Amino acid sequence: MARKFIKYNLMIPGPTPIPTRVLSAMNHDMIGHRGPLFSAVMKDVMEDLRWAYETKNTIFIYPSSGTGGMEAAVVNTLSPGDKVIVLNIGNFGSRFAKICTAYGVIVNDVKFERGKPADPEVLLKELKKEPVKAVLFQQNETSTGVINDVKTLAKVVRENQPDALIIVDAVSGMMAAPLKTDEWDLDVVVSGSQKAFMVPPGVAAVSISERAFKAYEISKCSKHYWDFGLMKAEAPKGHTYTTPPESLIFGMREGLKMLKEEGRENVFARHKANRDLCRAAAKGLGLKLLADDSCASPAVTAICSPDGIDGEEIRKYMREDFNVEVAPGQSELKSKIFRIGHLGYVESLDIIGAFAALEVLLKRMGAKTNFGAGVKAAMELL
Repeated sequence: MARKFIKYNLMIPGPTPIPTRVLSAMNHDMIGHRGPLFSAVMKDVMEDLRWAYETKNTIFIYPSSGTGGMEAAVVNTLSPGDKVIVLNIGNFGSRFAKICTAYGVIVNDVKFERGKPADPEVLLKELKKEPVKAVLFQQNETSTGVINDVKTLAKVVRENQPDALIIVDAVSGMMAAPLKTDEWDLDVVVSGSQKAFMVPPGVAAVSISERAFKAYEISKCSKHYWDFGLMKAEAPKGHTYTTPPESLIFGMREGLKMLKEEGRENVFARHKANRDLCRAAAKGLGLKLLADDSCASPAVTAICSPDGIDGEEIRKYMREDFNVEVAPGQSELKSKIFRIGHLGYVESLDIIGAFAALEVLLKRMGAKTNFGAGVKAAMELL
C-alpha cells in the first residue's frame, strides 16, 4: 500500500519554505494598488530592501522571477554592440550570457570549471585586453553551490576599468551572505522573493546606482515592461508601472520585518551554520561535494552522486519514499549531482531529517556509504 504523508519537505534552493507569519500576512484583502494604503506598504518594502542591500540607491520592484530582474539589468544599461564580460561559473552565468546575446551585446563568456568560483586573476587578464561596458556575474551560483568573492571581483573592476558597470545577480545570495552594494560600488544588483526573503516566487528587486542610471540614458536596447524610466516615474509614489502582485508584496513586508528582527549578522550566521551542517553530514556519509569549503555556498550544497547511481534516481526516490524534495543538477551536471537547499526558512533539524532519509535511501540503492555517519556528524557538530 502506498505511503501517505502529512508533510511535504522542501529542501531546494528556491522556492523555499514559507513562515506562518509571511503566509498570514499574504492572506490580506486586495486594496487599490494606486491608492495611499498600498503605497505605504510599497514604501515600507523598498526601504527595508535598501537595508537588505546595504544601499541608498534607488530600488525598483518588478512582478517577475529573478531572470526578469537579470533581463531588466541588461536592457536598461547596455546597447547592441556593447562589449561585456560575463564571469560564468554555472547555469545562471550562462543565462546572463544568453540574455546579453539576445539583445545584440557582444559577450566575452569567461567560463570556469563547475564547482569553482570566478578567479580575480582571470578577470584582471580579461580586463587588460580591451575596454568593456560591463562585467556581469553571480553572487551565488545556485546550480553549483558556489559563492563568488563579490568584494574582490568588484575591486578588480574598479581598479582597472573604473567606468565599467558591475552587474550582480544576487537572487540566491541576498541575505544568505554579505553583500554591501554601496561599499563595494555595485551598479545593478538583482534579488528574488523566493530565496532568503522567505516569500513565494514572483517579485524581483533591482537596485540601480547613479552610474547605471547614466548608462540607462544612452541605452539602445528595446524595452518596455522592464524600462527603468517608466518605473522611475512611479516608484517615488510607492507604485509600480504595472499591476503589482499585492499578496506577495504583503509577504515581502513581513519577511523583511522578520529578517530585521533577527538581525543581519544573525541571519548570515544562521545560513553559514546550515551550510556547515549540510557539508559535515555529506562528508560523514562519504559523499563528494562539488564545491570546496573555501567557496561553499551558504544557500545550497551540491553533492555528487555515488558511483553507479543517477542523481535523478536519488531525487525520484527521495520524493516518493520520504516526501523530501531535493534539487537536480542542471545543464552538464544533470544526473551527476543533486542539491540540498538550506536558505530561508530552514533550520538544522530540517537538514538532519533530510540526511536521515538520504542515508536510508542510498543504503537501499546499494551505494557504498558510511551508513549512519552523516547524521552522526551533523549531530556532533550541533
